[in-house]
Amino acid sequence: MTNINDKIVLITGASSGIGEATARELAAAGAKLFIGARRSERLQALAEELGESIAWRTLDVTDAADFDAFAYAAEERFGRIDALVNNAGVMPLSPLASLKREEWKRMIDVNIHGVLNGIAAVLPRFVAQKDGHVVNVASVGAHLVLPTAAVYCGTKYAVWAITEGLRQEHDEIRSTIISPGVTATELGNDISDSTVAAALKDWRQKSLTPDAIARAIRYALEQPTGVDINEVIVRPTAAGM
Repeated sequence: MTNINDKIVLITGASSGIGEATARELAAAGAKLFIGARRSERLQALAEELGESIAWRTLDVTDAADFDAFAYAAEERFGRIDALVNNAGVMPLSPLASLKREEWKRMIDVNIHGVLNGIAAVLPRFVAQKDGHVVNVASVGAHLVLPTAAVYCGTKYAVWAITEGLRQEHDEIRSTIISPGVTATELGNDISDSTVAAALKDWRQKSLTPDAIARAIRYALEQPTGVDINEVIVRPTAAGM
């Protein structure tokens, strides 16, 4: 495996959960990080804790111009970009019959458009330098569908397809999809259906912690040039999904 010391990595959704854990994991390995999320106070506190090799900028992944500015700021700060971890996501689960159209739109905007905005922000740079790595965090929901999760799973199926398409289109760019199973994060805290929220809480009685996913991301990033870890599925041993 290669040393990721001084590799410049962008991380979205870095204010909590898997994004925060990934920042901690990669910072410990010596990577230089540019982290983004909506909650600027959390980003600032994390960057101050992790040291001078970590910079941050408030980021709305659904805004293409904001994501472009995020990538530009990272390049200005560190001189180049080596990898992007597209981690930001939302999961307001509900039955389709609830007709929560605004929540459906939010999932599509964050989970799909957010990933595409990230790819668009870094892809020209990666093509020009003939090197780069896009890591998209999806879910086991990219491989199965559960009641109340139809739209969410649909967005993660889309992320899987987009990642695979990127891999096939660019030999010089590595593309990885990380599909976590049940993980104890803030994902799902925006569920407005009380019955579904209670079911998710019960389901998470046997969960991974975010650092397990962070280690999978680090594993993919550490591979030598020419080795592309296409997908990693990480599940808790005690859970069936």
